Amino acid sequence: MNPLSGVLDEAWRMYKTFAKHLLAIAFVIYLIAAIITALLALAGGTIGILLGSLVSIIAAFVLQATLVKAVQDIRDGHADLSIGQTVSEAMPFIGAVAVASILAGVAITIGLILLIVPGLFLITIWAVIVPVIIIERSGALASFGRSRQLVRGRGWHVFGTLVLVYIIMLVVNIVLGVIFSALPHVWGDGLSSVISGTLISPFLALVVTLVYYRLVGSGAPADGAGPYGGYQQQPPPGNASYGGYGQPPQQGGDPWSGYNQPPQGGGYGQPPQGGGYGQPPQGGWAPPTQQVPRPDSGWAPPTQQVPRPDSGWAPPTQQVPPPDEDWPPPPQPPR
Repeated sequence: MNPLSGVLDEAWRMYKTFAKHLLAIAFVIYLIAAIITALLALAGGTIGILLGSLVSIIAAFVLQATLVKAVQDIRDGHADLSIGQTVSEAMPFIGAVAVASILAGVAITIGLILLIVPGLFLITIWAVIVPVIIIERSGALASFGRSRQLVRGRGWHVFGTLVLVYIIMLVVNIVLGVIFSALPHVWGDGLSSVISGTLISPFLALVVTLVYYRLVGSGAPADGAGPYGGYQQQPPPGNASYGGYGQPPQQGGDPWSGYNQPPQGGGYGQPPQGGGYGQPPQGGWAPPTQQVPRPDSGWAPPTQQVPRPDSGWAPPTQQVPPPDEDWPPPPQPPR
């Protein structure tokens, strides 16, 4: 079964529900980057253009991390973080996202130039490196292996989903290019870039992050985890041997089996039947922690030190026999 079935539909529903929040994040970041880039280009000539390009690249990394954090935030159906809080939550991961994105971009570009197929393969297996960094707090280099682990066995599903997303992005860019073609070249390109980025980037972040959650939910364990170590995975239900976590035993099963089950007829926190913990002794019986006197002797437990009313016996601590009787006293019949 394809675990990515319905990802685009789910992403579109979330996009429509939280459009205001997601578009605001993307628009603010794109707008700030565009203004800084334009000012540098006007003020610094060639150097300013190069610095502006660097600002745009950094803004792209900030946008990736922030949108993934925003998608993580809204998965519960509520946008709990403001725009500023979302950016602040994402900032510690910008460095790792930048390093991973640059390394992936260089490798993918080389793969596409050489034979195309290696580049497409790398795009597929590294599809969720940014969600891995943001959500699992992974390092830049470790994110490549973790992404490959998640995609393993689902490569064609991931590749097909990415192809559909890129087709959607291409169509939107073409439409926006036609709309802004009437404007001067500089303004048309700038507005088209800002608006297309604002509209497309949140949807792309939604798809990639949902792909990550679907792959995790399909049972891919984290490194070093056992067979039930996948994130958000529940352990399998109890089997016939009552091995499930917190599973009650089946009807007619062994009452001593199963986790969290109280034993029948005494056990944890249960008073034993017919005398036991905290129960008064019946018929001369003493608690197990004390010594039990023989029924045919007048001996009494030294911890009690209580003399019998019908004998001259004294507590062991005194060790003084009565003057008119021989020591030890004759055995008394049990009462």
